[in-house]
Amino acid sequence: MIPDRHEAGTFALASAITGGDVTIHNTNYDHLEPLLYKLAQSGVTIRGTHDPIRVSADYPLRAVEVQAIHFPGFPTDLQPQICALLTQATGESVIHERVFEARFTYVEELRKMGAAIQVSGEKAYIRGPTPLHAASVRALDIRSGVALLLAALAAEGSTRVTDMQHVFRGYESLPEDLKALGAQIEME
Repeated sequence: MIPDRHEAGTFALASAITGGDVTIHNTNYDHLEPLLYKLAQSGVTIRGTHDPIRVSADYPLRAVEVQAIHFPGFPTDLQPQICALLTQATGESVIHERVFEARFTYVEELRKMGAAIQVSGEKAYIRGPTPLHAASVRALDIRSGVALLLAALAAEGSTRVTDMQHVFRGYESLPEDLKALGAQIEME
């Protein structure tokens, strides 16, 4: 069975947004390389070029430009998650979504948490670092829900994410897995 690059990428991004240090097993480095390259460009430390991969982050992170495209490029399914991370990077990051129209619908939910993001057509401009704060936000789909969970990990206070059923369609046990890494998550 091929390891899930989106799940592995989500844990790499969770480590980066929290300033954590996580070793990810059962990975395919080649499938993660576009994400790992952007993480390294932003100042995240990546150790290992095959299974396992260790991801650790020390702030400050640097702004980067991301082109979300088809495989083998940067995965559009990790675009909302890296957007959440880039709210914590110094400077202006740019995400260019080249696969899906209206992929930035989640941005309004991140703004409720204090994110400074402007969308113009296929591009999002993220100003950081922005202190994120608690808010009640809504998962609009799988990827936006995961992005909101990651933002909540970096936010001050307790954030409520509704419509989590979207996330569970793609990540069976994400809240439990994040809790195992030290996140404080309560499910209703």
